[in-house]
Amino acid sequence: MGKDYYKTLGISKGATDEDIKKAYRKQALKWHPDKNKSAAAEDKFKEIAEAYEVLSDPKKREVYDQYGEEGLKGGSVPSGEGPGNTYTFHGDPHATFATFFGGSNPFDMFFGRKANGRDDDDMEVDGNDPFGSFTNFNMNGFPRDGHVGPGGPQRRKQDPAIIHELRVSLEEVFHGCTKRLKISRKRLNPDGRTMRNEDKILTIEIKRGWKEGTKITFPREGDESPNTIPADIVFVIKDKPHPHFRREGSNIVYPVRVSLRQSLCGCSVTVSTIDGQTCNMKITDVVKPGMRKTVAGQGLPLPKNPEQRGDLVVEFDVNFPEALPGNAKDVLKRHLPA
Repeated sequence: MGKDYYKTLGISKGATDEDIKKAYRKQALKWHPDKNKSAAAEDKFKEIAEAYEVLSDPKKREVYDQYGEEGLKGGSVPSGEGPGNTYTFHGDPHATFATFFGGSNPFDMFFGRKANGRDDDDMEVDGNDPFGSFTNFNMNGFPRDGHVGPGGPQRRKQDPAIIHELRVSLEEVFHGCTKRLKISRKRLNPDGRTMRNEDKILTIEIKRGWKEGTKITFPREGDESPNTIPADIVFVIKDKPHPHFRREGSNIVYPVRVSLRQSLCGCSVTVSTIDGQTCNMKITDVVKPGMRKTVAGQGLPLPKNPEQRGDLVVEFDVNFPEALPGNAKDVLKRHLPA
């Protein structure tokens, strides 16, 4: 059975958007590893972030409510239904926390200072209002009166998404695989002004049958600066050229070249499959250029139901001779229909 995101946030299935926000705010502050020193805090904090990202997105929530976690992540949604892209949690609950509360170091905004005479070490986050005495701040971390100093709040804009092609072989799409990609980015230091260079490994689980064009998004993993929100990093699946096959959706096309004699008189061809098997195909019909024959169930796994597969499509090309001797032309004229 998949994850119960509603249980993780402590809310019912009929919760409103505001209920979801309040639940995330309470649970995130309670389990943030900077304040909660229990061994389970980091994992719990990550579970809360994933639950919030799914339930706060109407499309993801609709698919989750109907098909559960497996359907949301590409396991069991019927063809033609569900989201266009397979959902994968980006794995950084701190990015979710920072986005929700705003600011480059939003946790310090609530716990790294005194408010109404209370020290941050005395703050309770287990009550009904996890903000305690910070209720004068809005959801973005700015005072509710709309002013931060004489100039008012400075709203940061997010940089445009950074898009990369991720080349995969048809064999990798057939079997599924894990890709680990190293990125270099700039991150703000705790002072909120200076920056440092940082490397990070992003892990992508390539699901069986993923289509070309599938997008995997890592929110806010780009460069960070005092005045901008880091860009999302988006990887787009792109097929590597294959020496024998090309794909059309979940079908695999296998080109076969036959001679003019074979095309007219019939032939047998041996066809390779994507999983390394072979099958023999006997052709008795006249083969026309571009003619196709189908071997059912020998294509790629269907992305929404990997236990089923597309077809292997054998596409014929006829190799016409450059020239014919005169006696061969006479024979063809006598025997071929006008």
